[in-house]
Parts: sequence; C-alpha cells; structure tokens
Amino acid sequence: MNEKRGLKNRTPLSNAVRTELHLQLKQLSETTKVPMSKLLDEAIEDLLKKRR
Repeated sequence: MNEKRGLKNRTPLSNAVRTELHLQLKQLSETTKVPMSKLLDEAIEDLLKKRR
C-alpha cells in the first residue's frame, strides 16, 4: 500500500482530538465549505507562530 495515498504536497497524519473539538471543527468545515485538512493546516501554522 502506498503510504502517501497519491498525495504530492501533503503527509497523512493520524491523531486523536477531544470529541468536542472534532465536532466543532467538522461544523466549521461544513459552514465555511473549507476542508478540515485546510483548517488544520491553518491551526497548526498559528500554533507554530505562537510558540516560536
């Protein structure tokens, strides 16, 4: 099985988050029509900027 599943600029990530955060992220994605992966990219970028 191909580890990257055909992805060229992305890396699959498997992790667990609090259920309430997942539900809120899913709702935000549905409301804004922005994929959850893009919202997670934005959140991680913000966290990295904050912690630098």
